[in-house]
Amino acid sequence: MKLEEKVLSSNYIHKGRVVNLRVDEVELADGRRSTREVVEHRGAVAIVPLLPDDRVLMVRQFRLPAGRELLEIPAGTLDPGEEPAACAARELREETGYAAARLTPLFCSFLAPGYSSELLHTYAAEDLYPDSANADDDEQLELVEVPLSKALKLISTGEVCDAKTICGLLMVARAKGL
Repeated sequence: MKLEEKVLSSNYIHKGRVVNLRVDEVELADGRRSTREVVEHRGAVAIVPLLPDDRVLMVRQFRLPAGRELLEIPAGTLDPGEEPAACAARELREETGYAAARLTPLFCSFLAPGYSSELLHTYAAEDLYPDSANADDDEQLELVEVPLSKALKLISTGEVCDAKTICGLLMVARAKGL
């Protein structure tokens, strides 16, 4: 059975700097009609920066939608036309002050495909060396070094509760046989 939905019409409710919101009228595979609210996003990257001795560089920042500070791996939105690996290298420098001699793709994932087009490209960054940090003007970050084993425990305690961070840390741990 085909499950594809056909878009009959689209109405933009909001066009913003980071996301657009549209409402689509769709025809379902069985011919019925429905509506879909879609958040358009140009995509993003996340990076698991690994220092020697399996230490991970993480950032603590206040996230308004979550209503609290979160401990996360560095991440950011793709600029228009930017390749994911270039974005990952840029975001790593901006948020941590480090660059990576090795940037390895880990996985790609849709964050919330029920309502968002955002595709996240996640990388491991190794062989780090100091570079200049230039955080975005609207970001306030605290750089935190965490042993990978402790970061995994912080997932269990709920201190790390961000999906991209959990997935990135678990994939790196899996690759290292932890």
